[in-house]
Amino acid sequence: MHCAYSDTYTIDLPPGHRFPMAKYRRTREQLVSEGNLVPSELLAPAPCSTEDLRRVHTQEYVDKIFAGTLTKKEERRLGFPWSPSLLRRSRASVAGTIYAAGQALDDGIAGNLAGGTHHAYADHGEGFCVFNDIAVAIRHLQAAGAIRTAAVVDCDVHQGNGTAHIFCDDPTVFTLSLHGENNWPFDKETSSLDVALADGAGDDEYLVALDSSLEHVGDFYPELVFYIAGVDPFEHDQLGRLALTIEGLRERDRRVFSWARRRALPVAICLGGGYAENINDIVEAHANTYRAAAEIFGHDT
Repeated sequence: MHCAYSDTYTIDLPPGHRFPMAKYRRTREQLVSEGNLVPSELLAPAPCSTEDLRRVHTQEYVDKIFAGTLTKKEERRLGFPWSPSLLRRSRASVAGTIYAAGQALDDGIAGNLAGGTHHAYADHGEGFCVFNDIAVAIRHLQAAGAIRTAAVVDCDVHQGNGTAHIFCDDPTVFTLSLHGENNWPFDKETSSLDVALADGAGDDEYLVALDSSLEHVGDFYPELVFYIAGVDPFEHDQLGRLALTIEGLRERDRRVFSWARRRALPVAICLGGGYAENINDIVEAHANTYRAAAEIFGHDT
């Protein structure tokens, strides 16, 4: 399976920061060591262009990120301190999703070992999301004439508020968000389909909701599906409030991939969030997404 990965995905953060940056490198190492990703199929993406970013983000916001002129309030909202390495990371992550999307159109499935930055709005970033990689990838492919329609299947535990807002009046993009009803962001946007789950919802409840939701997405007949495979619905996630087991998350992934393959829908995978106290749990859950993809689509994609 072709996949985007760059060492720039991991940057230094202040001591005690809650974002688990090491998960990107460790997930790549795990998948390569077990043969589910082949080193020759890993692409280190070059930074995305400002032209691509401006298809989604305002000129003022792009200029602020490039110049490092965010206010302290804007940095707090973003969740990261600005640095040149944050800019490099963010541009590479967006480029990785653009690559994965294009490769998925050719192969049926491909991935980015980062991405899913669904809290970024056109004019600001928040919730550890600088640029909205999926929105930029969709606009890139539409501008190139590669697709007309796309769907976002967002299984991160937090609503994809930025993505929902960006595409709220766009009939060419279907946004599905399965998220915690009482979790952040507390002021939610309106997706094409929002499925809000109560605190403590476990495997069975989640999977029933997922199956029903995917049928709605299928009725939209997208030409490409972006799958945000966040692992923060995990029962031991520090920010999640749901109660999915590791096996429940893997079954979620299997169902998404099985649904897409039955309908011959190409899928671009993005990692999304994951904040379990034990980073081994995060890495295992993220690796399971790619193991499920190999199981459903085969190792030769």
